[in-house]
Amino acid sequence: MRLEKRSEQSRLALLLAPLGAILFTLLVSALLVLWAGAPVAQTYGLLLQGAFGSLFALSETLTRAIPLMLTGLAATVAFKARVFNIGAEGQLYVGALTAVAVGGLHGGTGFNLPPALLFVLMMLAAALAGALLLLGPALLKARLGVDEVVTTLLLNFIVLLFVSMMLDGPMKDPTAMGWPQSVALMSELELSKLIPQTRVHTGLLWACTLAVALWALMKYTVLGFDIRTVGANARAAAFAGVPVNRTVVLVALLSGGLAGLAGAIEVAGRTSYLTLDMSPGYGYSGIVIAMLAALHPLAVVAASVFVAGMLVGADTMSRAVGVPTYIADVIVAASLLSVLVATLLTQYRLRWK
Repeated sequence: MRLEKRSEQSRLALLLAPLGAILFTLLVSALLVLWAGAPVAQTYGLLLQGAFGSLFALSETLTRAIPLMLTGLAATVAFKARVFNIGAEGQLYVGALTAVAVGGLHGGTGFNLPPALLFVLMMLAAALAGALLLLGPALLKARLGVDEVVTTLLLNFIVLLFVSMMLDGPMKDPTAMGWPQSVALMSELELSKLIPQTRVHTGLLWACTLAVALWALMKYTVLGFDIRTVGANARAAAFAGVPVNRTVVLVALLSGGLAGLAGAIEVAGRTSYLTLDMSPGYGYSGIVIAMLAALHPLAVVAASVFVAGMLVGADTMSRAVGVPTYIADVIVAASLLSVLVATLLTQYRLRWK
């Protein structure tokens, strides 16, 4: 058996591949549900009900999806240029830390800036912090050929240790009764609620707008063409006159900036302060979302809602039928593998010899 490249890709196959992958995932996960001794139909019904069955459930799903959208976009733009950014988790935390430093410690700086201006500066500073954190690995890759997977992954641990030091030191909230958390943002800098009496905030609009903007950049601009060309074949792109090193650096700044912005929006929209457990792995989940979306910025929005819905709905399902919440992680992981295989089969066919 061998793989043979298809002469052309069917548009219908490209549309049906994700649906077939999801159906296959549900069938595989159903075996695990049966193994746990629970009825499959009721389990999946409770999973959907817990994620989308009420205003509260939908609001929790959308709240969880906001940082996933931004880290998913960060991974999407980087992977498009074959810059394998595994450090979105660290970039998210450094963005959140910078946002708190600008918006939470502002009162002790002696400057009295208008809240609107301070909010803009806070978001720009967070995006810049995330961008600069990825700039180092990008330059090492462009100049010396250093593997960015290793450098970005190890930077995550360095950033988390640095954040821990800051939360136990200069940025610790003196009113937190010893709990390691930062000072809170000024109330004027917090994002407003999108749906009253829920946790959904206007960061959702930010994330959706950035998804559309990134799609337009990738499709209609010279930079987008350069990114796609470098991702397809860097040597051929350089031969054709595309500035490969400059494109890699710009992609790193854009990807790191999106991840840093995710941290700032999470602080300003949900918690108002920073703790070391603020992110349950949003940076790593962004990689899964980017792959589920086939590196398409608009599909990142749908993939983020899907993953968030599985994670939120699993709590309701677990309480009702006793199936462990880890089934949500299995569904997400199996979905990723199924989508990758389905996408591969749209490009190649199996030949038996």
